[in-house]
Amino acid sequence: MAAKAQVPEGQEPERRESPGQGSPDRESPGQGSPDRESPGQGSPDRESPGQGAGAQRRRAVRAGTIRAQARRAEHAADTREALIAVARRLFARDGFDGTGTEQIVAEARVTRGALYHHFRDKADLFRAVMAQAAGDVAQRLIDEQLAAEATSPLDDIRDGVSAFLDVCIGGDFQRIVLVDGPRVLGADAWEDLVDRYGRGILEEWLERAAETGALDAVPVRALARLLIAMLTEASLEIARADDPAAERAELGEVLDRILVGLRPRLG
Repeated sequence: MAAKAQVPEGQEPERRESPGQGSPDRESPGQGSPDRESPGQGSPDRESPGQGAGAQRRRAVRAGTIRAQARRAEHAADTREALIAVARRLFARDGFDGTGTEQIVAEARVTRGALYHHFRDKADLFRAVMAQAAGDVAQRLIDEQLAAEATSPLDDIRDGVSAFLDVCIGGDFQRIVLVDGPRVLGADAWEDLVDRYGRGILEEWLERAAETGALDAVPVRALARLLIAMLTEASLEIARADDPAAERAELGEVLDRILVGLRPRLG
């Protein structure tokens, strides 16, 4: 039996800490005071290096995705615009029947897949071309009338009708909108264009003429319908005539006399 260690009298035996057990006043490894942050633990208001880098990567990914989407949308818009521009030139030169989709995609420098991504078929592409051609003419006539200095609102209408009949003599508007349009897409396509670009403008001009006393008191909407019907018939006749210029002169004279007859009667 081992002998017990002798402790001097009046002196307590020396305490030894067992491994892993510290004194109450000493911090054990990994245990910090309440006022000190332990490694890897940040304050609520501060991002740790790992968290900050992750947030930056997520923001960069989102920004890259947005830029990529914008580039794809811009590319798609450019492709559609190129198809319409090439098709409009070819339809005006060779007509709908004389223009093939192979020629369109070749000159637009796109694939057939790109064509059918934007349009169902050649007729759908033709519809977009027809709408663009009609819209350009409508905008041009409006700009010309705004720049002109007519003596009265009724003279504005007479000048606008005359300018429209001039457009029907030649150019892509004649071939695409007036000749091939109704044949390829039907009469409804023409009616849609009239409603979109013509009816509202004509009604507005007629109402202004009536308000200023330049136009006799008549129902404006009914008058607009009749004038549009006459303009439609006149434009189609001019476009299909053997001598469009001569046809335009005769029809223009009749239409102008009708418009002049709408002035208020004296006495």
